[in-house]
Amino acid sequence: MEKLIGEFSVGLFFWQAVLFILLLLLLRKFAWKPILNAVNSREQGIKDALAAAEKAKLEMANLQADNEKLLQEARAERESMMKEAREIKAKMISDAKEEAQSEANKTIAKAQAAIEAEKKAALSELRSTVAELSVEIAEKVVKNELSSKEKQLELVETMLKDANLN
Repeated sequence: MEKLIGEFSVGLFFWQAVLFILLLLLLRKFAWKPILNAVNSREQGIKDALAAAEKAKLEMANLQADNEKLLQEARAERESMMKEAREIKAKMISDAKEEAQSEANKTIAKAQAAIEAEKKAALSELRSTVAELSVEIAEKVVKNELSSKEKQLELVETMLKDANLN
Protein backbone atom coordinates (compact mmCIF):
# COMPACT_ATOMS: atom_id res chain seq x y z
CA MET A 1 0.00 0.00 0.00
CA GLU A 2 2.85 2.24 0.53
CA LYS A 3 3.79 1.85 -3.05
CA LEU A 4 0.41 3.00 -4.14
CA ILE A 5 0.33 5.94 -1.92
CA GLY A 6 4.05 6.48 -2.21
CA GLU A 7 5.41 9.91 -1.81
CA PHE A 8 3.22 12.89 -2.11
CA SER A 9 4.43 15.36 -4.63
CA VAL A 10 2.81 18.75 -5.11
CA GLY A 11 4.03 19.07 -8.66
CA LEU A 12 2.65 15.76 -9.67
CA PHE A 13 -0.63 16.60 -7.96
CA PHE A 14 -0.74 19.96 -9.75
CA TRP A 15 -0.14 18.43 -13.15
CA GLN A 16 -2.64 15.68 -12.58
CA ALA A 17 -5.21 18.27 -11.50
CA VAL A 18 -4.47 20.39 -14.59
CA LEU A 19 -4.71 17.35 -16.86
CA PHE A 20 -7.94 16.30 -15.19
CA ILE A 21 -9.46 19.77 -15.67
CA LEU A 22 -8.28 19.81 -19.30
CA LEU A 23 -9.78 16.40 -19.81
CA LEU A 24 -13.07 17.60 -18.31
CA LEU A 25 -13.06 20.69 -20.56
CA LEU A 26 -12.29 18.61 -23.64
CA LEU A 27 -14.97 16.12 -22.72
CA ARG A 28 -17.39 18.95 -22.09
CA LYS A 29 -16.63 20.62 -25.39
CA PHE A 30 -16.46 17.54 -27.60
CA ALA A 31 -18.17 14.66 -25.81
CA TRP A 32 -20.77 16.01 -23.41
CA LYS A 33 -22.70 18.04 -25.98
CA PRO A 34 -23.02 15.19 -28.48
CA ILE A 35 -23.86 12.74 -25.67
CA LEU A 36 -26.41 15.16 -24.18
CA ASN A 37 -27.81 15.89 -27.66
CA ALA A 38 -28.10 12.15 -28.32
CA VAL A 39 -29.78 11.64 -24.93
CA ASN A 40 -32.11 14.62 -25.55
CA SER A 41 -32.97 13.46 -29.08
CA ARG A 42 -33.57 9.96 -27.75
CA GLU A 43 -35.79 11.41 -25.02
CA GLN A 44 -37.65 13.49 -27.63
CA GLY A 45 -37.98 10.41 -29.84
CA ILE A 46 -39.45 8.45 -26.95
CA LYS A 47 -41.84 11.33 -26.16
CA ASP A 48 -42.85 11.51 -29.83
CA ALA A 49 -43.31 7.74 -29.95
CA LEU A 50 -45.45 7.86 -26.80
CA ALA A 51 -47.50 10.72 -28.27
CA ALA A 52 -47.89 8.80 -31.54
CA ALA A 53 -48.91 5.69 -29.59
CA GLU A 54 -51.46 7.73 -27.63
CA LYS A 55 -52.73 9.26 -30.87
CA ALA A 56 -52.95 5.82 -32.45
CA LYS A 57 -54.78 4.57 -29.36
CA LEU A 58 -57.30 7.43 -29.67
CA GLU A 59 -57.69 6.76 -33.40
CA MET A 60 -58.27 3.07 -32.67
CA ALA A 61 -60.87 4.01 -30.06
CA ASN A 62 -62.53 6.33 -32.61
CA LEU A 63 -62.40 3.63 -35.27
CA GLN A 64 -63.87 1.14 -32.84
CA ALA A 65 -66.66 3.58 -31.99
CA ASP A 66 -67.26 4.19 -35.71
CA ASN A 67 -67.27 0.45 -36.33
CA GLU A 68 -69.81 -0.04 -33.54
CA LYS A 69 -71.92 2.75 -34.96
CA LEU A 70 -71.75 1.25 -38.47
CA LEU A 71 -72.55 -2.17 -37.05
CA GLN A 72 -75.59 -0.79 -35.23
CA GLU A 73 -76.71 1.03 -38.37
CA ALA A 74 -76.27 -2.16 -40.39
CA ARG A 75 -78.29 -4.09 -37.83
CA ALA A 76 -81.02 -1.44 -37.85
CA GLU A 77 -81.07 -1.46 -41.66
CA ARG A 78 -81.22 -5.26 -41.68
CA GLU A 79 -84.14 -5.19 -39.22
CA SER A 80 -85.85 -2.57 -41.36
CA MET A 81 -85.36 -4.67 -44.48
CA MET A 82 -86.62 -7.79 -42.69
CA LYS A 83 -89.68 -5.89 -41.45
CA GLU A 84 -90.34 -4.57 -44.95
CA ALA A 85 -89.93 -8.07 -46.40
CA ARG A 86 -92.38 -9.47 -43.83
CA GLU A 87 -94.88 -6.71 -44.70
CA ILE A 88 -94.49 -7.39 -48.42
CA LYS A 89 -94.95 -11.11 -47.78
CA ALA A 90 -98.09 -10.48 -45.71
CA LYS A 91 -99.44 -8.12 -48.39
CA MET A 92 -98.74 -10.65 -51.15
CA ILE A 93 -100.47 -13.39 -49.18
CA SER A 94 -103.48 -11.20 -48.44
CA ASP A 95 -103.65 -10.06 -52.09
CA ALA A 96 -103.48 -13.68 -53.23
CA LYS A 97 -106.23 -14.62 -50.77
CA GLU A 98 -108.40 -11.73 -51.94
CA GLU A 99 -107.82 -12.64 -55.58
CA ALA A 100 -108.59 -16.30 -54.87
CA GLN A 101 -111.75 -15.29 -52.99
CA SER A 102 -112.76 -13.01 -55.87
CA GLU A 103 -112.17 -15.80 -58.40
CA ALA A 104 -114.10 -18.23 -56.21
CA ASN A 105 -117.00 -15.77 -55.94
CA LYS A 106 -116.98 -15.29 -59.73
CA THR A 107 -116.94 -19.05 -60.26
CA ILE A 108 -119.76 -19.50 -57.75
CA ALA A 109 -121.77 -16.74 -59.46
CA LYS A 110 -121.21 -18.36 -62.86
CA ALA A 111 -122.19 -21.74 -61.47
CA GLN A 112 -125.33 -20.27 -59.87
CA ALA A 113 -126.20 -18.53 -63.16
CA ALA A 114 -125.65 -21.80 -65.04
CA ILE A 115 -127.78 -23.65 -62.49
CA GLU A 116 -130.52 -21.00 -62.81
CA ALA A 117 -130.38 -21.23 -66.61
CA GLU A 118 -130.54 -25.02 -66.45
CA LYS A 119 -133.42 -24.77 -63.99
CA LYS A 120 -135.31 -22.39 -66.30
CA ALA A 121 -134.60 -24.64 -69.27
CA ALA A 122 -135.77 -27.67 -67.31
CA LEU A 123 -138.94 -25.83 -66.18
CA SER A 124 -139.58 -24.70 -69.74
CA GLU A 125 -139.08 -28.23 -70.99
CA LEU A 126 -141.29 -29.53 -68.19
CA ARG A 127 -144.02 -27.02 -69.09
CA SER A 128 -143.71 -27.94 -72.72
CA THR A 129 -143.93 -31.64 -71.86
CA VAL A 130 -146.85 -31.02 -69.48
CA ALA A 131 -148.60 -28.98 -72.16
CA GLU A 132 -148.08 -31.71 -74.74
CA LEU A 133 -149.29 -34.34 -72.28
CA SER A 134 -152.29 -32.16 -71.38
CA VAL A 135 -153.14 -31.73 -75.04
CA GLU A 136 -152.79 -35.47 -75.63
CA ILE A 137 -154.92 -36.26 -72.58
CA ALA A 138 -157.49 -33.65 -73.58
CA GLU A 139 -157.51 -35.04 -77.08
CA LYS A 140 -158.10 -38.54 -75.79
CA VAL A 141 -160.78 -37.32 -73.40
CA VAL A 142 -162.45 -35.30 -76.13
CA LYS A 143 -162.28 -38.24 -78.53
CA ASN A 144 -163.79 -40.39 -75.85
CA GLU A 145 -166.42 -37.79 -75.03
CA LEU A 146 -167.22 -37.13 -78.64
CA SER A 147 -167.23 -40.73 -79.67
CA SER A 148 -171.02 -40.79 -79.78
CA LYS A 149 -173.39 -38.25 -81.28
CA GLU A 150 -175.36 -37.88 -78.11
CA LYS A 151 -172.28 -37.02 -76.11
CA GLN A 152 -171.31 -34.44 -78.71
CA LEU A 153 -174.69 -32.74 -78.49
CA GLU A 154 -174.61 -32.79 -74.73
CA LEU A 155 -171.15 -31.21 -74.72
CA VAL A 156 -172.21 -28.46 -77.13
CA GLU A 157 -175.21 -27.62 -74.98
CA THR A 158 -173.09 -27.49 -71.84
CA MET A 159 -170.64 -25.17 -73.54
CA LEU A 160 -173.40 -22.92 -74.75
CA LYS A 161 -174.85 -22.65 -71.29
CA ASP A 162 -171.43 -21.85 -69.87
CA ALA A 163 -170.84 -19.30 -72.62
CA ASN A 164 -174.11 -17.54 -71.87
CA LEU A 165 -173.37 -17.42 -68.20
CA ASN A 166 -170.14 -15.60 -68.69
